[in-house]
Amino acid sequence: HQALIDQATGASSVTRADAPKLYNTLENLCISRGLPMPALKIIEAEGLNAFASGLRDSNYSIAVTRGLLERLDDAELEAVLGHELTHIRNRDTQLLVVALIFAGIFSFIGQLMFRSWNFPLGFGSGRRSSDSDSDRKSSGGGAAIAIIIAIAIIAISWGLAVLIRFALSRRREYLADSGSVELTKNPDALISALRKIAVAPQIPQASSHMSAFFIESPAMAPERSWFSTHPSIESRVAALVRYAGGHDVPPASFLGTSPIVPEQSAGSSNASPKGPWGRFSARPKGPWGG
Repeated sequence: HQALIDQATGASSVTRADAPKLYNTLENLCISRGLPMPALKIIEAEGLNAFASGLRDSNYSIAVTRGLLERLDDAELEAVLGHELTHIRNRDTQLLVVALIFAGIFSFIGQLMFRSWNFPLGFGSGRRSSDSDSDRKSSGGGAAIAIIIAIAIIAISWGLAVLIRFALSRRREYLADSGSVELTKNPDALISALRKIAVAPQIPQASSHMSAFFIESPAMAPERSWFSTHPSIESRVAALVRYAGGHDVPPASFLGTSPIVPEQSAGSSNASPKGPWGRFSARPKGPWGG
């Protein structure tokens, strides 16, 4: 529920009068794709982050932190809004809800298998008094093995469901990055925005259970694994450079606020960057599934 999400993140609604530049930027992106305008919210936090939420047109919303507004330039802010708007276009919230449901289904199936397991008779009762001690020990040992196997089945089924959910979340982040570049035609702005966000994505008041919502997880450890909800910033930047024709910059530039100017071809003053939104000959298959 949106009220619970706002409470968990500290997001509060703003109007065009409260944040005209931010509101107009998001509205222009929506108009360019014929999308309804989602509610716009601001989180009063110094960390740099943003998220999209909602399950239907009537309650979609996009929230950004105060730190994001203060540290990103106009092009970078537009790229972040494009990323979050793509999550809404792709209905990623609905997808992750379905993934959570399937995780519960797999766990439930494992429990059903455990409950329907035919354990050896006589484990604790039902044996004749004439049975030998060795028979009781053998029966008890067989039941213990059966219980261990059943528990392992539950653990494996639940673990696979969780891994699939995390993998879906990571793939949707790549797709949202791709959608942002499609909307803004500016992969360099998204690259520099991601670099700045990576420096300080933390939002102290946000619940750790909300980490998957954000453009960069505020609770994510530096090392990434199969249990990560987000791919690393390095992987995302590398994908934008390779498949969208973006240009990375030295780390010292990430903390600045000046826009990144794409490199230009020798002998041309208005060369377009090579990539799927500029001039290109062929594009290799990448993490966005293209």
